[in-house]
Amino acid sequence: MTLREKTAQLFGVWVGASDEGGDVAPHQHEMEEPPDLDALLPYGLGQVTRPFGTAPVDPALGALSLLRSQRRIAAANRFGIPALAHEECLAGFAAWGATAYPVPLSWGAAFNPALVRRMAAAIGRDLRAVGVHQGLAPVLDVVRDARWGRVEETIGEDPYLVGTIATAYVRGLESAGVVATLKHFAGYSASRAGRNLAPVGMGPRERADVILPPFEMVLREGRPGSVMHAYTDTDGIPAAADEALLTGLLRDTWGFEGTVVADYFGIAFLKTLHGVAEDWSQAAALALTSGVDVELPTVRTFGPPLLDAVATGLVPERLIDRALRRVLVQKVRLGLLDPDWNPVPDALAHADLSAPEALRGLVDLDPPANRALAAELAEQAVVLLRNDGVLPLGRPARIAVIGPNADEPTAVLGCYSFPVHVGRQHPNAPLGIELPTLREALHAEFPDCEVRTVRGVGIDDDDTSGIPGAVRVARGTDLVVLALGDRAGLFGRGTSGEGCDAASLELPGRQSELLDALLDSGTPVVVVLLAGRPYALGRAVSEAAAIVQCFFPGEAGTRAVAGVLSGRVNPSGRLPVSIPAHPCVQPSTYLAARLAQASEVSSTDPTAAYPFGHGLGYSEFTWSGLAVETSETGTDGEFRLAFELRNTGERAGTEVVQLYLHDPVAAVVQPVQRLVGYRRVALAAGAGCRVELVVPADLASFTGREGHRIVEPGALELRIAASSTDARFRVPLRLTGPVRPLDHTRRLHPTITVRATHP
Repeated sequence: MTLREKTAQLFGVWVGASDEGGDVAPHQHEMEEPPDLDALLPYGLGQVTRPFGTAPVDPALGALSLLRSQRRIAAANRFGIPALAHEECLAGFAAWGATAYPVPLSWGAAFNPALVRRMAAAIGRDLRAVGVHQGLAPVLDVVRDARWGRVEETIGEDPYLVGTIATAYVRGLESAGVVATLKHFAGYSASRAGRNLAPVGMGPRERADVILPPFEMVLREGRPGSVMHAYTDTDGIPAAADEALLTGLLRDTWGFEGTVVADYFGIAFLKTLHGVAEDWSQAAALALTSGVDVELPTVRTFGPPLLDAVATGLVPERLIDRALRRVLVQKVRLGLLDPDWNPVPDALAHADLSAPEALRGLVDLDPPANRALAAELAEQAVVLLRNDGVLPLGRPARIAVIGPNADEPTAVLGCYSFPVHVGRQHPNAPLGIELPTLREALHAEFPDCEVRTVRGVGIDDDDTSGIPGAVRVARGTDLVVLALGDRAGLFGRGTSGEGCDAASLELPGRQSELLDALLDSGTPVVVVLLAGRPYALGRAVSEAAAIVQCFFPGEAGTRAVAGVLSGRVNPSGRLPVSIPAHPCVQPSTYLAARLAQASEVSSTDPTAAYPFGHGLGYSEFTWSGLAVETSETGTDGEFRLAFELRNTGERAGTEVVQLYLHDPVAAVVQPVQRLVGYRRVALAAGAGCRVELVVPADLASFTGREGHRIVEPGALELRIAASSTDARFRVPLRLTGPVRPLDHTRRLHPTITVRATHP
């Protein structure tokens, strides 16, 4: 291959599929001039960016458009190499008409890796069926400051929860033959003040023990094909120019063999935002040398500027060969270089491709099986924070559904769902999927009930004129369902989402005033949050009849909420992020050291209103019979213990057993506790089980003073808990022997075995 043919495989071009089934067209994006495809294609093309996620296109015609373009791409270059097509799939395939699943923060709330794996496999099958090879998910950023707008895209504030759920997602997506892309490597969520794309202020130990473990776990256990670098810089080193991170750690230590792709425009940002590159050639050289293989979403630096860098000696050609080999190996594994490669995707395998209009409606990206999965995950992700006994509801005669999210179809969607991410730029296009509002879902759940609806206030405006009317409606009903929360959007066009950071965690706009007025109305208020981040809930924490927290639960979300309110669904979600008691005490997560807790020497109290792991249900569980088989072991050993769990309620329910480790004395400061294991346990009414635990000493490891991971001898406490503040057993343990060094091959999980017992 010539040098230009080699570099052509190292970038993508942002395109949009044709709704008539014709060739894709370069996307007109505000940040870049579209390239001339006719000039590029004779040399080949590495990737096509978001052919389905650029405009509302019928999926069958989009698939036809992509396959015709693939034929054109392969025919234009002398090696016949097609492009790899990638798409966003953060909460489902981001295409018109595709299932909108709950956002990742809801995956975390479900505490159910097996269900997330099933969802991801379904997403992968839909992607592959229409010709897409790579999905830009999951997000492994650990929440460090809930003001950050992209909290909705994360799985939670604990690295173990993030790692286990993300591993399940990657296994599911890759099982369908789609390349999963871990992002954002590494540290994006730790930006100062929770601002998007701001510098990251953290030391190497926080990076090693909080930020990196999810990536380490997923790379080892999920084996994804791709990693995306983060936008941010840490201690002055941008991730896209961090050779120690992208090559030294990722490849040399962890053994990653896939491709590293740029976050969109991230290589150009080395010049325009970070100021570490003088021109495009230097930006390309920095990124390629550090280990970035593919420039996305379109070509800016890996085109002529990279060729110039080779010509001037700034970049040796062997680095281009290194990246090229990774790209081509990935294409080989995807079957794109097979002698019998055929661009016709499965969805069109038996279709008449000569009649495009006849294809319209042929491909269903939201079939019943997908919708059932979306509903199952939404139901398991609903978190009941508070209940004074009003829930589940009986047969109310009159319900007032009040609030800015009471009758808003897209209130259940995150910023990377197609209707929000792309659809809002096409207001005349239909949504493409069914999105019942909360009002509609409650009317369907309670068909004999009179449901009255009033908005009261907007999401983020200052108009309070509707509050008195909302109070009048509330006083004329038996119960208020108050729907508060967020509007997902991008770059300031929403209250949650990429670039929609918050100055505080007070409810947006005048929602708090509406809440207080309704609490004063005398009618019981059930608060329902349809949001992308946790918010301080003020008086509702002690005065609301109930509080139901949902993190953008997807297309089936309002039905899931209605089911929880009626009792059709027994809630089992647990908080993946803490709910703050005060709006301005940030950053604050449960994963904090002693000095970060409430104390007499500070006038601010970061104690959460509802802690990580908290969640109520309609069943009662007893925890008893703790038996500790091994309470002392060497630094290379394991602890063994067991207990009895029983559902003493009148209906089937699910408890989430959580294991937290407390290290009272360590060589370096440790968080007061951290999650090291969990297990959902579903039990019929009256049923019991024995939960057996094997906890390896490796789980007590941390990064020591010398910067290396160790297990050290000493006392530990294992907290077997229903939440991070609700320990049912506190078990003193002891490690003996020498300090033991560990590496990335250490044991990462406890073994939790559930055995049914007789009543």
